[in-house]
Amino acid sequence: MGRSTETADILTRSIPSPVRPVSNGSAGQNPSDPNASLPAQRVVYDVDERPPLTRLIPLGLQHLFAMFGATVLVPILTGLNTSVALLTAGLGTLLFILITGGKVPAFLGSSFAFIAPIIAVSQTYGAPYALGGAVAVGLLYAVVAGIIRLVGTSWIDRVLPPVVVGPIIMVIGLGLAGSVIGAAGLNQPGLSLKDVNVQIVLFTVAATAAATGFLRGFFGLIPILVGLTSGYLFALLRGAVDFTPVAEASWLAWPQLQFPAFAWAPIAAMLPVSLVTLAEHLGHVLVLNSVTGRNFLKDPGLDRTILGDGLATSLAGLLGGPPNTTYGENIGVLAMTRVYSVWAIGTAAVLAVALSCIGKMGALLQTVPSAVITGMSIVLFGTIAASGMRNLIENQVDFGQRRNLVISSVILVLGIGGAKLSIGPVHLEGMALAALAGVLLNLIMPGEKTKAQVASTMAGGLEARADGTTSA
Repeated sequence: MGRSTETADILTRSIPSPVRPVSNGSAGQNPSDPNASLPAQRVVYDVDERPPLTRLIPLGLQHLFAMFGATVLVPILTGLNTSVALLTAGLGTLLFILITGGKVPAFLGSSFAFIAPIIAVSQTYGAPYALGGAVAVGLLYAVVAGIIRLVGTSWIDRVLPPVVVGPIIMVIGLGLAGSVIGAAGLNQPGLSLKDVNVQIVLFTVAATAAATGFLRGFFGLIPILVGLTSGYLFALLRGAVDFTPVAEASWLAWPQLQFPAFAWAPIAAMLPVSLVTLAEHLGHVLVLNSVTGRNFLKDPGLDRTILGDGLATSLAGLLGGPPNTTYGENIGVLAMTRVYSVWAIGTAAVLAVALSCIGKMGALLQTVPSAVITGMSIVLFGTIAASGMRNLIENQVDFGQRRNLVISSVILVLGIGGAKLSIGPVHLEGMALAALAGVLLNLIMPGEKTKAQVASTMAGGLEARADGTTSA
């Protein structure tokens, strides 16, 4: 990759050491591994492992269900075609897997960050020019990837220490909690257990928790799918499922592709949003590092993950879909199931492409009530937030130090509270604003040693003292 040897140890403080977790068929950690003393979370299938087909399809379905609601919501809000959005999400994910060498288990779906600019550009210039802006955004990603390839990523260790990374991961998990609850109408006054939506949400959460805690063997691998199916059947019994869209849909329906047009003004309106989505991309890669115990910023490299994300976005714009981004929902599935296999992600991508062409199957997925999706999202987003806490614990961040307390507090309140700020044409909110504030505070405030660093210094002093005594 042309990086210096210094880059080989990037993020050793901000990310758990890339210990290869124990997977099926492994006897355990290699005693000669210098990281063998670090805790390794047992995984079912590691990133490069391929489950048998009988397991691969259900594992792929879990990821498909996790991404489906958000992926089709963006085109609904922006006036784009939902089938094309599914098609470009699947193709974009496959392209991402290809560019990253099959080393990063990430699913790419429609980006919420571009909803407002797509609507604004479409109303002023027309939808093709919004698609042209999406293509330009993807090409900008490629430029950023090229710059990172040249300068390396050693700067990340300084800019994003554990005290910044951990809270950012928590914000990614909890930042959308309010919108998820609101989508199911669970924040309305006067709700009680008599409300059908409340019953469905609670039943889905309980079913998912039970599947995670009690099921073993094959069904223990698919707790999200079990919980979602159980919630769907419960909603069906409560009369909350409408099959009208299925009856009206045709069996085969090729997505109605739409092609982009280009002009400088709409491109200029779309490009500033890429600053937000690049920060979102980095945050998701950090979460993936924390969940899987690997260092994807080093292998395959941040430049390749950004390039994959960018070219997937350009591909979506060329075919008429919204810009793509890595999905936190699917990261939550990884954390819940401990199935990190890229093959499962690829299977979900192929299923998404197939669904974009099978009208009745796509319509059937749209019959899943929002309350069921909310119940599943509560578990998935909460799991991501818990991964952020684990990151802080594993890196021994000392909250007895006022500096760490201030930095994490600001990140959490700005990110979860939904703070918004405009700087010229750039609009920052949620995770992006919280991350920027955390990075600036970390660079400005005087540094303090972590407990691990203090212990290392004390140990070094004791060794030096012992050597001096021996020499005497």
